[in-house]
Amino acid sequence: MNQPTQKTVSPLLVISAFAIVYIVWGSTYFFIQMAIQDFPPMLMGAMRFLAAGMLMLLWGFLKGEPLFNKKSMLTSAVVGVLLLVGGNGAVIWVEQSLPSALVAIMVSSAPLWFVLLDKPNWKTNFKSQATLAGLLIGFIGVILLFSEQLGDLFSGNANQAETISMLLLIGGSIAWSSGSLYSKHHPSEGGSTVNVAWQMIIAGLVFLPASLLNQEYERVQWGQVSGQAWLALGYLVVFGSIIAYSAYVWLLQVRPATQVSTYAYVNPVIAVILGVLFANEPISWTQIAGLVVILGSVLLINLPKYRQERAAKQIEANRLSIASE
Repeated sequence: MNQPTQKTVSPLLVISAFAIVYIVWGSTYFFIQMAIQDFPPMLMGAMRFLAAGMLMLLWGFLKGEPLFNKKSMLTSAVVGVLLLVGGNGAVIWVEQSLPSALVAIMVSSAPLWFVLLDKPNWKTNFKSQATLAGLLIGFIGVILLFSEQLGDLFSGNANQAETISMLLLIGGSIAWSSGSLYSKHHPSEGGSTVNVAWQMIIAGLVFLPASLLNQEYERVQWGQVSGQAWLALGYLVVFGSIIAYSAYVWLLQVRPATQVSTYAYVNPVIAVILGVLFANEPISWTQIAGLVVILGSVLLINLPKYRQERAAKQIEANRLSIASE
């Protein structure tokens, strides 16, 4: 597949993709928690990704993309298992026992893993003081954002289930970062729509036996599933998976991984803002300070890229000026 390059991709498309990932994924914590009130977690993951994957496969077929490419399907399998089963599956599972605030904090460690695991770009990442400072400040900002909830959580002793869940989230963050980097450094052949579709379908197929082993089919009461849970599942399928996940995978191919990873810092910000606007949740000055710190960290992480692009434009302008003389 011919991947789009940073020189040819429209800035408006990049901004739109970042906005989708930032805003939509910032809302998914709420909708996941809503969905698993009636759907068991692994079954919900299977339904979500199989539905999204089949819809995207149908769209790829209508676009004329080849549906079966052995090499691309193998790559999609690796990416789908790491990202959607390991990364997203951990989030779905632990939201049964951990507050969403703590889940958001643990997931926000992903940008740190991006830097540590991105060996081909170690020289660039560790050389950029702005990037490293931005990553550290962003993580501090997320902790500041949820400092009050953390204080309430750790005022008592965490039970074994909570401890296991926290360890599972760390593993999920590592799996997500690994899958993202694998996707970036091993671009698939064929159409992007079909590749993303297979990632979701394969992930959904992995969730099915996990659901069986957890005896979830015996526990679900289909007649008692609320309309709210179905709507939450629909939102996760259409917006969280088809739209936002596709935007995320595309961004990995056209922007540095450290830039794309800033979603993990901005998502908690969006979650708080949505809570204030639509759930009448109060916001403290400490949380406002956390929001400002996080947004500042995103600017720091993107600063080297902005400088490179400005320098490239200046060089091009000078070249054109000299050529016209």
